[in-house]
Amino acid sequence: MKKDKPLRVPVTSGLKDIYSMDMRMAYQAALWNKFNVVAFARLATALSVVRTALENNHTAIANALEILDAAIVSLIAIRSRGDQTDVWEITESEQPSILNGIDMAEQCIGTLDVALLEQTAAELLRISRGE
Repeated sequence: MKKDKPLRVPVTSGLKDIYSMDMRMAYQAALWNKFNVVAFARLATALSVVRTALENNHTAIANALEILDAAIVSLIAIRSRGDQTDVWEITESEQPSILNGIDMAEQCIGTLDVALLEQTAAELLRISRGE
């Protein structure tokens, strides 16, 4: 008996736009000195979901994981400062890695499928809640 492949629902431009808006609007808020914990969370969540989904899907896009990891290292530093000082900002030295991460996430998201993104987001939420 032939094994059926799971249905792959590609990421639509609408879903890609939602991820892009979460990342780009948060980044823009930082440039306008309007960055806060909510904007940080949206940016960090979007980058983390795409990065983890790419890792689980074994992406073939060169340097994707390295670029996203560099952005996440910057986000960890931003989170640490924000938690300690309640001042949420992306420093000038962190801006290139964050922007490169956003650009790479936007490039890669089209290689993923909707179910993988949803499952990855749910998995990361469970982990963040300690479940």
